[in-house]
Amino acid sequence: MKIICIGRNYANHIAELQKEKPTEPVVFLKPDSAILLKQHPFVIPEFSDDVHHEIEIIVKINKVGKYIEPKFAHKYYDEISVGIDFTARDLQGKLKAKGLPWEKAKAFDGSAVIGEFLPKNQFSSLENITFELTNNNKTVQMGNSSFMLWKIDELISYVSQFFTLKIGDIIFTGTPEGVAAVKPDDVLEGFLEGQQLFRIQVK
Repeated sequence: MKIICIGRNYANHIAELQKEKPTEPVVFLKPDSAILLKQHPFVIPEFSDDVHHEIEIIVKINKVGKYIEPKFAHKYYDEISVGIDFTARDLQGKLKAKGLPWEKAKAFDGSAVIGEFLPKNQFSSLENITFELTNNNKTVQMGNSSFMLWKIDELISYVSQFFTLKIGDIIFTGTPEGVAAVKPDDVLEGFLEGQQLFRIQVK
């Protein structure tokens, strides 16, 4: 399986990073080794002093697809959740400054938190879903899918033009504003419409 991530999909997050609004989705990949194992803490890697949390709505692909039309994209997933795209912001900045790829800052071991999945049909509309990240019981990120620049079905259609989607693939759909550094002993909890779907400790 592969993890397909979307960058700059919320205008307020683009503003906080002082980046330009893209004209099409920004796409990058994480290997399956990036998945943080269940019941394991997130260990801040030695190569970074500034690892940021980025909570996102995630979807799990349930059948093989290529060149998927937007109107059919809803047939390619049954479950959604929330996850974290951990980002070594200092390393990312150095790599970007040199014009180099930044997988080392985004795709390292443990950089992808995947929450418990829920059936998508329990939500009345996937275009109006609230999600939240708390750090030590304090809300640090709050978002709603209505503010996505590209909606879930549009993203599935778009990425399928480049990558064949396979059963079990995960798509991270972008983070809202509020990204910030984590530190040892932080406890991060992710919620989708008030339901807690992950809880991890930082070490």
